[in-house]
Amino acid sequence: MNNKILKDAIEFYTNEINDFYMYQELAKIEKDSELKNELIRISKMEKKHSQFWERFIKKRGGSVPDFKPSKRKVFILKLLRRFFNPVVVISFLEMGEASGFQRYYRFLKEQQFYLDEYEKKALENIILDEIAHETIFREKEKTFSKLSNVRDFVLGMNDGLVEILGAVAGLSAVYAHQPMVVAISGLIVGVAGALSMGIGAYISVRSQRQVNQAIKEKMEVLFDVSPKSAIEEFKNKLKEAGLTDEIVEEIAEKFKGKHEAIKKLLIEEVEENEILSGLFTGFAYLFGVFFPVIPFFFAPSSYIALPFSVLFAGLALSIVATVISLLSGISIKQKILEMVLSAFGAAGLAYIFGKIMQQIFGINIDI
Repeated sequence: MNNKILKDAIEFYTNEINDFYMYQELAKIEKDSELKNELIRISKMEKKHSQFWERFIKKRGGSVPDFKPSKRKVFILKLLRRFFNPVVVISFLEMGEASGFQRYYRFLKEQQFYLDEYEKKALENIILDEIAHETIFREKEKTFSKLSNVRDFVLGMNDGLVEILGAVAGLSAVYAHQPMVVAISGLIVGVAGALSMGIGAYISVRSQRQVNQAIKEKMEVLFDVSPKSAIEEFKNKLKEAGLTDEIVEEIAEKFKGKHEAIKKLLIEEVEENEILSGLFTGFAYLFGVFFPVIPFFFAPSSYIALPFSVLFAGLALSIVATVISLLSGISIKQKILEMVLSAFGAAGLAYIFGKIMQQIFGINIDI
């Protein structure tokens, strides 16, 4: 028997039973009745999935791992829920692992010769459940607080932290005895980066809104002047999606006269506010800048400041990685190494580059 099947199945079981407890705990403290019922429904769905994997493992002679909900995990979950809505908590949690339906789909395709027909059908149903589950929370994000893009905040913070850590590391190689120069330079680069990220987010959202508005106006004119041309535009979009001519004609016939419905299908509404999106993105980046820069304002030399800069950056990334790992059930060590080593690697390469530039251009700056 393929040993990888059993290993993957045990991982899937652990993830599903972990998700079951997570949604159950969120449901217990949720006050919104509609969302509470949704969380209860999903928790039952995850429980059903875990039972499938439990039977799957036992059928192949494997040992189902004991699982008890971590008190520490539940505490962090409730703490996050106190400050954010549950959609934010789930959004934050899902940063820790790839989409469930993608992992199951790969498993189904790779191991199809080792699965019986019942298992294949059950896996297909689980994949559909996972897709529906993710769709539900994408829709909920539109209803609840715009802070539901907390993943964007963490990623923006990570960008600021890693980029400025690299910048101050490189500058430290040149300004070894002038930490204030490194601090101010790092801060300037950080502020410039935050402005760039914020303005970029603002322009991106605004441009998409303008493009959508232009398409909407075009469709309104087409429906008013030549409804037939508007329908042809609709058909072309359906064909671009890969639908056959027969299906396209059938859909077009069913949407005949439903102009508003066609507009909604052709135009993706932009829910984000461009100003808030710009401010949010810029602040997230600037927040990450704080950790690697602050030691250079107080240390007597860059040689002393740089280790503290690396330490603070590492601690910030470790805390984020630990929270993600605890909630998602993945290895804390693996997630910390993944996030921290990438940042340290960038800093090390930047420091080496700074030294190379110092040697090439003969820079020798001392107090």
